[in-house]
Amino acid sequence: MGNKLFVGSLAWAATDQDLADFFGQVGTVTSAKVIVDRDTNRSKGFGFVEMSTDEEAAKAVKELEGKDLCGRPVAVSEARPKA
Repeated sequence: MGNKLFVGSLAWAATDQDLADFFGQVGTVTSAKVIVDRDTNRSKGFGFVEMSTDEEAAKAVKELEGKDLCGRPVAVSEARPKA
């Protein structure tokens, strides 16, 4: 497993800092980014988090999948490479 995670089903109000704080519960976050629409600057409802180790990423998937962040249960999985 890689250390980059995909986070789906984000609340529109979720910020980069919310992601970092949420994943910081299970390990060291090296980056956290909510993806936004470049025209409207509104969240697209998903983001990416990079953990410091593969073990922390695996722990994050196991412990945070389905947990509530900003009022919505989030989907957490390993990020797939760009096609």
